[in-house]
Amino acid sequence: MNIWTNRSHGKKGSALWVLLAVLGVMLLIGIIVFSVFVGKYNKVQVLDENVNTAWAQVETGLQRRYDLIPNLVNTVKGFAEQEKEILTEVTRLRSQWGEARTTSQKAAAASQMEGALGRLMLVAENYPQLKSNTNFLSLQSQLEGTENRLSVERRRYNEALRGYNSFVRQFPQNIMGFSVRDEYFEAASAAAEAPTVEF
Repeated sequence: MNIWTNRSHGKKGSALWVLLAVLGVMLLIGIIVFSVFVGKYNKVQVLDENVNTAWAQVETGLQRRYDLIPNLVNTVKGFAEQEKEILTEVTRLRSQWGEARTTSQKAAAASQMEGALGRLMLVAENYPQLKSNTNFLSLQSQLEGTENRLSVERRRYNEALRGYNSFVRQFPQNIMGFSVRDEYFEAASAAAEAPTVEF
């Protein structure tokens, strides 16, 4: 009788060890899977913050551009009062950018402003006295520098956005509920057309 009792205890003990080993392996797998998902989630958050930071840099450049515009408009107005249409458009677009709330609205307003500023610079070509004015030359130089910085910041923003979108489209992020952001900063459709200069 004692032999049978020892054998049943031995089988129960080894079954218990097997059960504990299986539970331990399952727990380990659960911890690994959880760690992977937490790591992926955190990386998405970092990439999202990179996109937000890059957009903030674009907005800083845009704000600098829009701070220069009143001085530029006033300088051109002093020499080319008859060019009211373009001056009014630049002023209107500056206000439109200030009223924009979303990234897409701000990007659209900024693209429209680029076209208007290009036309304003073409107006300056028709006024030699304006082209030699030191105030205008200084503002033109500052605006060119700002446009160059903006170009770099827009490129960085688009790269950060592409990195984020590429990552959230991959497995397992694509099943975690992250959405793709489609707010790329693109050139205005008018940028494809060459401006005409008339003398």
